[in-house]
Amino acid sequence: MNTPDIFVATCDLAGQVKGRGAPGEAYGSVLRSGLGWVPANLGISAFGTIAPGSAFGSTGDLRLMPDEATEITIADGPATTRLRVLVADQTQADGTDWDCCPRTFLRRAISDFREQTGLRVIATFEHEFVLEGLPQSAPFSLRRHLDADPFGPDLLRLLTDCGLAPENWLPEYGANQFEITVEPSDPLTAADRAVLLRELVRDLAIRRGLRASFAPLQEPNGTGTGVHVHISLVDDGGNPVLLDANRPGRLSEVGSRFSAGILRHAEALTAWTAPSPISFMRLAPDRWSAGGIFLAERNREALLRICPTSSAGGSAPERQFNLEYRAADATANPWLTLGVLLRAGMSGIVGGDEYPEPDVFPETAGPAELNDVPRLPATLQDALLALEKDQSVRSWFHPDLLATYLAVKRHELAHVAALDDAARIKAVSDVY
Repeated sequence: MNTPDIFVATCDLAGQVKGRGAPGEAYGSVLRSGLGWVPANLGISAFGTIAPGSAFGSTGDLRLMPDEATEITIADGPATTRLRVLVADQTQADGTDWDCCPRTFLRRAISDFREQTGLRVIATFEHEFVLEGLPQSAPFSLRRHLDADPFGPDLLRLLTDCGLAPENWLPEYGANQFEITVEPSDPLTAADRAVLLRELVRDLAIRRGLRASFAPLQEPNGTGTGVHVHISLVDDGGNPVLLDANRPGRLSEVGSRFSAGILRHAEALTAWTAPSPISFMRLAPDRWSAGGIFLAERNREALLRICPTSSAGGSAPERQFNLEYRAADATANPWLTLGVLLRAGMSGIVGGDEYPEPDVFPETAGPAELNDVPRLPATLQDALLALEKDQSVRSWFHPDLLATYLAVKRHELAHVAALDDAARIKAVSDVY
């Protein structure tokens, strides 16, 4: 069998996986010196055009430097063409860091978090998507699970073979909606897996005569489709540090301060974590997405949810205890999503009195108790304005990266501005 060709991949500001291919025989040299790339690619919007106002023009050259540890092989049986995919950092021509690389942004956030807090992060992304081409069936039903055969079993095998460690595959609430989760890992691995998982799902769906969409909505009044980011913290010995049975919500002081940072910067964060023209149509009260900027026990309307634990079978609750960030979707770049959450959480941990510990709303809190919690931005434009006003969040980014991001997002808004809600949703759904 011929040596599989190579694809060296990055993920851009629109959450799109892009890159360059090379023959399999060049594998060694590609690992050593990468493949050529250009800064202007960062300014391409979700709809395929370069955004006016991008910091990058016709000059400049970069390298896509692959990370060998990320390699997967895409194949659909022994007789089909195989492709080896490697995730890459965008670097300067000499291989040194490029300040505008999204993956480098996350790597630096991980390093700074460890240095400033003495803690390590464990994370995972929980993905929802819609699988078009199946019969209609009931939410969460065995029928829907069976109707997805052979896609479902094939997906689990594919993710396992690629080292993405699938955990759960289930029919969800929305029409033809499914969810796939993978095991928690270090944050860079978690984000790399999120980048690859979306592509593997879409590719397998096409091979099975289906269509997978990760768009936040499929129709104006439909069920939303999101990405939930789960985060836990451990010390240098690998011991969990989020659980304290004597505190509200069982959330430790360091967990409370981590939460305070995310809540404090939430409006600006959503510009990175829910960044499509339709994302904020999903993020509203009574949609089981994120109804407000608050921290709560086991409440799916909370921006930050304290997740349940189980002692069944002798399971250790402290090993399960985690925070779930619910205002994200798959139009976002996973490296940037996790990077901004770590930087915001770190700000809360090290920020002292500037970040007072937030209230923890109990599971029993009803509409009256939650009536006064702050709301998320109503639109992406509002979130971008909040980002521009939040000097702390702005300071995390190289000016060229920030300027290009704002240009890309506003270009995407302009692209669909004349459309009604249904047409706007379709335009985004076709991309994702």
